[in-house]
Formats: sequence, C-alpha cells, structure tokens
Amino acid sequence: MLAAAALLPVNTTLGVFLAALLVATVAVAAAAHLTDGHERPYARAVALAGLRAAVQLAAVSALIGWVVHAVPLLLGFVLLMFAVAVRTAGRRITDDRTWWWAALPIAAGVLPVVAALLLTGLVPLKGVALIPVTGILIGGGMTATVLAGRRALDELRTRHGEVEAALALGLLDRDARLEIARPVASDALLPGLDQTRTVGLVTLPGAFVGMLLGGASPLLAGAVQLFVLVALMAVQVVAVAVTLELVARGLLRRVPRHVP
Repeated sequence: MLAAAALLPVNTTLGVFLAALLVATVAVAAAAHLTDGHERPYARAVALAGLRAAVQLAAVSALIGWVVHAVPLLLGFVLLMFAVAVRTAGRRITDDRTWWWAALPIAAGVLPVVAALLLTGLVPLKGVALIPVTGILIGGGMTATVLAGRRALDELRTRHGEVEAALALGLLDRDARLEIARPVASDALLPGLDQTRTVGLVTLPGAFVGMLLGGASPLLAGAVQLFVLVALMAVQVVAVAVTLELVARGLLRRVPRHVP
C-alpha cells in the first residue's frame, strides 16, 4: 500500500517546488495581463491566494488536533468556515451591501444535506468526519453561488434593454429578470456536472485518493467519492436556484454604474 508520505514527502524540496510553482503562476498571469472586471490584475491575487493558503493550512493543521475533540469548538469551527464562505462569495458577486444575502444559497444547499447525514448516522458528530465533509459541501456551495451570482448580474447589466422590453410587454420585474439571467446562472452547474460525469475516467478526486492512502479498500473509497459528488451536486443545484431567485428579486444586486 502506498503511504501518503511516499506520495508527497513534506521536506525542503516540496517547499522549494511550491514556491517556484507559485512564482511561475504569478509570472504567467502577469505576462498575459489577466484582470478581473475592475481591471485589477490577477497576478497579485494569485500570489496572495497562494500565501494565504499556506498560512491558513498551517494554522488549521495546528488547531485541528484539539478542535475535533470538543463539540462546541467543532461547531464553532464549522460556523467559521461558513462565515468565511459567505463573505468570500458575497464580495465576489457584488460590492453592494447586499453581499450578505450570499449566506442564504450556501445555507440552503448545505444545511439539509449535513442535517440528513447526521440524523441518519452516516456522518458522526465528530471533527474527523464532520469538518472535511462539511468543508467540501460549503466550498461547493460557495463556488456555485459565486458563479451563478456573477454571471446573472453581468448578464442583466449587459442586456438591460431586454429586461426593459420585457417589462414593457407586461412581465413582472422578477419574471423579466429570470428570463435573462436563468440560462447563464445555470452554467454554474457545469464544473460540478463535468467532474461527476468524468470521475474515474479523467480524474481521481481527493476523497477517493485520500481514502486509498488511509488504507481503505478501493470499493469503500469509490463509495465515499460517489457520496461526495452526489451531495455536491445537490448542494450546488439548490445554491444556484436560490441565488438566481435572489438576483431576480433584486435582493442581491450591484451598485449601478454612473455614466458621465
């Protein structure tokens, strides 16, 4: 059986390689002049993301050992993950103060699945099980919310005239917005769908590999990975549907641009 340390030893070579890889990634982003919607360069964002990931993983690695043994600390850590996901998703979607509405689609997708897992006993109320499972689901909900919200608001801004035309024809504001935003917001499901459709043929996701390295049988590892993928699809479908509804009702919006 292949040990985790043999697959990826934690040593100086790994540190140097990661640093070089991050520098190369930043250099490519800078050379290609990759920018966001506000013309802010992604090179700086990539560098900061890599550094933040290193610091945050180091902190979590130090804390996780005692967090998993106390239920109050465990629940507090889960709430922290949720709060960070909401803030990240909301600020990715809009600079308006309505960003906090991003909490609703993430919670709507994650809470029912996690509650069902706890009630059925499939996942125990223990940190070693609850934290990774909940983290995967919150991360999936966050990604779907960001993609759906950004695409929907971008499309509504670009096709504002069509929304006005629909209103002139007698459609309600919500319905007019839905007609324009629904197709592009639904595209937020594509990454999850493609990952599920190609699992085992293109990629072997982390849960599968992690189970194998932990000593589980290939059958058990496959079952766990299937559960993760199906649960993620459920979370993301709900998150996209709720995000689309929030945008259509104008609850999640952007500050209008002022044309001089």
